[in-house]
Amino acid sequence: MNADVLPLSVLDLSPVPSGTAPSAALRETLELARTVEAAGYSRIWLAEHHNIPSVVSSTPEVMIAAVAAVTNRIRVGSGGIMLPNHSPLKVAETFRVLAGLHPGRIDLGIGRAPGTDQRTALALRRSREALGADDFPEQYAEMRAYAEGFPAGHPFAPITAQPSDVPLPPVWILGSSAYGGQAAAALGTGFAYAGHFGELDPAAVIASYRELFQPSPAQAEPHAIVAFAAIVAETEERAAQLALANELSILRLRSGRPGPMPTPEEAAAYPWTEDERAAVKQWTALASIGTPDQVAAELAERTRRAGADELMVITSIHDPAERRHSYNLLANAWGLPA
Repeated sequence: MNADVLPLSVLDLSPVPSGTAPSAALRETLELARTVEAAGYSRIWLAEHHNIPSVVSSTPEVMIAAVAAVTNRIRVGSGGIMLPNHSPLKVAETFRVLAGLHPGRIDLGIGRAPGTDQRTALALRRSREALGADDFPEQYAEMRAYAEGFPAGHPFAPITAQPSDVPLPPVWILGSSAYGGQAAAALGTGFAYAGHFGELDPAAVIASYRELFQPSPAQAEPHAIVAFAAIVAETEERAAQLALANELSILRLRSGRPGPMPTPEEAAAYPWTEDERAAVKQWTALASIGTPDQVAAELAERTRRAGADELMVITSIHDPAERRHSYNLLANAWGLPA
């Protein structure tokens, strides 16, 4: 594979393996960042999820600062900040600070979903009115204006996100539906499609984004990332064992009983029903599982069909060392310049 043509990146949720302390997953994210930087990956993005015991990615802005501090080259960003959960001013301030500390290395990925259940979303947003508001474009415009200026006479015109000499990092709108691509096109930002759990055809969503794209002062041309799940191992048998554990984790999450990432042995011993097996196969239909060459070839073809400019991979494996090894195997098969 030619990494100059198709950059390869990482999406990390700080997954919690069963039998370990949740806080250990935070330190493992730092170790993963060092590993994938050395392997030649272009970006590592940190997600925002709340009140989910299988992941501890609740504060991506903190993790971005920590990851950027232990790496040197790789771009570090949010995958993403769920803007309706936050004050637009606070997001602008936070990412100007991050960009000031790590010039040229920070990405601001933004989503509009709560990243959690409705009860927790209410706790985050503090009112039912805010929970039901459909004002993402207005929130986005306000966030940008704290860095780029409000129209004359606006009540917030005297407010500037500090440090004022640092531009906002490049912005990406995230989405698992057609709306995300449409919003990114209308706002003139990059677009990242969540192919690891979105149920639409990535090619149709990305094609619509490109067709509707309106250039903005920050970005002249459309640029699309597609994210897919992948598990790579030395043998097909081991990859299948690791994938089954991931499938059990997804089943538990979607069944309303989330928990830490199970071991392959736990997944093999689980009493699967035929309906459960069918459901997880549908939910993980776009996951690539197998040996390095198999997965690299499949991901390259899926990314080509999607019409994306970059590929972002999420890998969920119980053993942190085995997860890092999966990313290394993929990097080698992809041909990344380490």
